[in-house]
Amino acid sequence: FGLHPNAEIGYFMSFTNDLWHTLISLQPRTGDTGSGLSREEQIYNTATDLLSKIPIIKSDIGSFDVGAVRNELMAKNGGEQPTPCQVVLLQEIELWNALCKRMSSSLILLKKALDGEIGMSERLDEISDALFNGYLPLFWAKLAPATEKRLGSWMVHFIKRHRQYEKWIKEGEPQVFWLSGLHIPESYLTALVQTTCRRKGWPLDKSTMCTFVTKYKNVDDISKEKGNTLMDGSYVSGLYLEGAGWNSDLSQLERQKPKELVVDLPFLQVVPIESSRLKSQGAFRTPVYTTSQRRNAAGVGLVFEADLSTNIHASFWALQGVAIVMNKSD
Repeated sequence: FGLHPNAEIGYFMSFTNDLWHTLISLQPRTGDTGSGLSREEQIYNTATDLLSKIPIIKSDIGSFDVGAVRNELMAKNGGEQPTPCQVVLLQEIELWNALCKRMSSSLILLKKALDGEIGMSERLDEISDALFNGYLPLFWAKLAPATEKRLGSWMVHFIKRHRQYEKWIKEGEPQVFWLSGLHIPESYLTALVQTTCRRKGWPLDKSTMCTFVTKYKNVDDISKEKGNTLMDGSYVSGLYLEGAGWNSDLSQLERQKPKELVVDLPFLQVVPIESSRLKSQGAFRTPVYTTSQRRNAAGVGLVFEADLSTNIHASFWALQGVAIVMNKSD
């Protein structure tokens, strides 16, 4: 059907992961785990370790006091209301707080249940199974951004998200934004357009954004001294290309190399622009998805479309299933 040989590799990897997930779920729920600990002891230790990594200041607040953060932002603005991007920050930390509170409270209850202080409910039983098997509990996933990561790599992602929020609050909007660390990345991109429209007096309904793939791969490559900071828009990191390769020398799409299913993209420059000035000739409008599962029938999962330069007709890349994802699968 014109698909790249790597498509078959991707299919078998997906099939194997599903099979492995099923085999893990069929493990016996009793007996020795092979590490000298019982199943309950291993779950208890995992819960204790996870609790120590959840950055929570109070059980009824979460990681950040939203009111205090709002006042801090207004003080930095000279008493003015938060900017569109700062509003996104406040919304993000509210969602983050809800996730942290749910994780913390459920782990505390799980430890009490394992100690015999309370009964083991169906929900706690599902969480214990997920912790034992190394998967993200569904109860947590409902309040977290979509992901295909297992629990270990998800916690690394979780900690990195918290660091970005902290830095955003203390130092202001970063020059290079890790888009994968946001709960609702679409809202940040919309805020970028709103900010530029306010500054330049453009009508919001006649404005959009265009994108360029830069040659930058490290945050240190961008600074005021080097003269490559942005007045409008932002640099975006944490994007991965599927279905094609990226030629950094020519800054354009190229055919996928054998056995290279995913390619790290350099920083993407997002620039707000008037719709009438947008030209996408010589570029493939590449959909950007949250995960490798892409989107469902209702379109959930699609974040935005990026313009990737190419000297081949767009229909070729569409047939190859080229897309950008913000989270790699384990």
